[in-house]
Amino acid sequence: MTVLCTGYEPFGDHEANPSGEVAEALDGRTVAGHEVVGRVLPVAFGPAEERMADLIDEHDPAAVVATGLAAGREAVGVERVAINVADTVGVPDNAGNDPVDDRLDPDGPDARLSTLPVREAVEACLEAGVPARVSNTAGTHLCNGILYRTLGLLSGTDVPAGFLHFPATPEQAATAARAANDGDAARGGSVTPSLPRSLDERAVEIAFEAVLGGDE
Repeated sequence: MTVLCTGYEPFGDHEANPSGEVAEALDGRTVAGHEVVGRVLPVAFGPAEERMADLIDEHDPAAVVATGLAAGREAVGVERVAINVADTVGVPDNAGNDPVDDRLDPDGPDARLSTLPVREAVEACLEAGVPARVSNTAGTHLCNGILYRTLGLLSGTDVPAGFLHFPATPEQAATAARAANDGDAARGGSVTPSLPRSLDERAVEIAFEAVLGGDE
C-alpha cells in the first residue's frame, strides 16, 4: 500500500527546490499505514505529465500529493483548484517552453477541483504548528499543470489527489536577501517569507493523514 508524493527539480533562478527535496526525504517513510513513494518531476510541460502518469501506473497509489515551490508565499498553500491554462508568465520551463494563454487540454473542463480534503488539511496543519492556508490559485505554470493533469488521470477512480505549494526555505530567503540591492536587508529592507523544510515535510504527511486517516 503506497502513496505518491512528487516535487520538482530546480528551475528559473532557483538553484534548489524544496519540493523535490521533500519528495526525496519522504521516500520510504510510512504515513497513515502507507509507504510513501517520493519522486522528483522534471520542470517541463509534457515530460512532467508523462512521468506522473508512469508513476501512477507503476505504484497504484492510494493517494497523490504533488508539491512545488512558490517563493514569496508566507505559508504552505493547499490548493483548491487547477485551471485549464498554461502560461509561464515569462519564466519558461527547463525545456524552454513558454506558453502564453494556452489550454492544457483543448477538450478538458475549464477547471478541476482537488479531491483532497483541503480545509481539513489546513486545519490539521495549523493544529500541528505548521503555517498553512487554503489557496484558490495554483498559478498557471507547471504546478497548476500537474495538478490539472493528475486529477484528469485519476478521474473516475477513488484515488484522491491534490497539490501543496511551499514557501522558500530560510536558506533561499537569506541568499535572495544578500543578493538584493547590494544587501538592502541590512539597512531595513524586506526579506522573502520562508519555512523550514521539516515543516514542509510535516505538511505533506498531514495531507495524507487527512485523507487516509492518522493511524500508523
